[in-house]
Amino acid sequence: MANTADSDEGTQAKDGRSPAKRLVTNVPRLDFITKGGLILGSSYAIIGPPGSGKTVLANQIAFQHVRNGGKALYITLLSESHGRMLENLSQMTFFDPSVIPERLQYLSAYRELEKEGLKGLLELLRKNAQPHGATLLIIDGMDVAKEFARSDLSFKRFLQDLQTFCNILGCTTLLLAPHHEGEIHPENTAVDGIFELSLWLHGPRAVRELIAIKFRGGPSLLGRHEVEISDQGMVIHPRTEVQFAHPAAKGREDRIRMPFGIPRLDDALKGGVLSGSTTLLLGAPGTGKTLLGLRFLLEGARAGQPGVYFGFYETPPRLIEKALGTGMHDFKKYVDEGLIEIQWQPPLEHNMDSLAERLLERIEERKVDRLRLFIDGVSGFRSAAVYPDRLSRFFSALTHQLRMMDVTTLYSDETPLFSPGVEMAQPEAASTVENVILVRYVELRSQLYRLLSIMKMRESAYDSSIREFSISENGITVADTFESAESILTGHARLTSGPGTAPPAKARSALKAPLGSAGKKPRTAKKKTAQKKATQKKAPASASRRSRT
Repeated sequence: MANTADSDEGTQAKDGRSPAKRLVTNVPRLDFITKGGLILGSSYAIIGPPGSGKTVLANQIAFQHVRNGGKALYITLLSESHGRMLENLSQMTFFDPSVIPERLQYLSAYRELEKEGLKGLLELLRKNAQPHGATLLIIDGMDVAKEFARSDLSFKRFLQDLQTFCNILGCTTLLLAPHHEGEIHPENTAVDGIFELSLWLHGPRAVRELIAIKFRGGPSLLGRHEVEISDQGMVIHPRTEVQFAHPAAKGREDRIRMPFGIPRLDDALKGGVLSGSTTLLLGAPGTGKTLLGLRFLLEGARAGQPGVYFGFYETPPRLIEKALGTGMHDFKKYVDEGLIEIQWQPPLEHNMDSLAERLLERIEERKVDRLRLFIDGVSGFRSAAVYPDRLSRFFSALTHQLRMMDVTTLYSDETPLFSPGVEMAQPEAASTVENVILVRYVELRSQLYRLLSIMKMRESAYDSSIREFSISENGITVADTFESAESILTGHARLTSGPGTAPPAKARSALKAPLGSAGKKPRTAKKKTAQKKATQKKAPASASRRSRT
């Protein structure tokens, strides 16, 4: 028996009626978009330009359907030969030649269509579908069938007769046709659902998308969803903000502090960030964001808490090398033991929703408590976005889902390297996260210093003092408050004067006043005054000499 399912897991609909039976396609996330699969006995149009994946999708549904006990009949109308089509499909993991032709049968109907028109096509379907016991019927090339119709009305009548036959047979129907923007298809008004595939260029990148334009008999996820075609066939990636549109309202309540293992920083955080919270590490390139994130994962591993590094730019060997070179000597040990997992995303063309799915699914697979997560590079997601205006909703949904999974998350994001102020690439992200830690360079007396400050921390007290920190082979060290620097957020620190503002001894040695341009100390104000008086006394004598002359 074919793999079917009741919607809402067999429960009755809100109005008391029994839910519709479903044909589960097992196409990754297509059943999620349709809230359970195609409605049994209904007809669906799959339209799209050449190369968008119509044939792949239809065959993938057919092979999955017969694998689950159903029978399928695939009719072609002047499309590529069956041999060429099956040769192309044979490279995909869903392809199974053993089901052909007993469970999945391929027929060409062009000759019958050419000789007897739509009536001959319908007769061929009746002669083959019922004896085969087909529970799924696919007609590939509906544009060709339309050419043999005398009018749009006669074509709609053919579709109505086809649907009546399939309803009696209990057969679900897929009608494939090419589609270009602006075209009108008469069958779209007759079918129960429409899936439109698209293929377009976003700069040099080719983008495939799927839209469930119409879906009678049940809800569906509207809007555009990106599609990938690989050796697994078609994989659909619903928009993250739609997948998690109705998250749980509450997360875990027994929250604990998650320290970095850096004394002064943990003191400023009053013991660490709260578990289940999200922290944004904001700073220019090279300020130490990655090292702070690795230190956060290492401190968790030392306490027995699992961690995940999810990044785009540093390969696993380079990350381990960087950790070992900055005093984190046991980092590799925890990686080898699997307590810290490195998920490196190679520098390829990524799909933003696919990245989120990969991350969340792996976290679900591990089934661990108190997970620490470091996402090294929000820019990796940003570069994968086809629609930049989605970013704020995307990160809000992803962040909330991680929070509900009790994952303590650190994001790193970059500010411009040479900028007098703090410029966030995504300013609205500050309202999504609970904590913001700013790390940056400041120039003082021709030297660069690294500074750290906690800009925001919800649900907790914190010390907002600006602190100098350094990175060496012995690790990360955060100093006391950088009292000698003013206007730190502008990046132009300067010495202050006056009682009570002298810098600490350590700062005084680093910020000593330089010598004059000739290597001599500048003249004092007293010497300047004496020189001025001497000049004034000589002035009258000079004037009398000029008058005598």
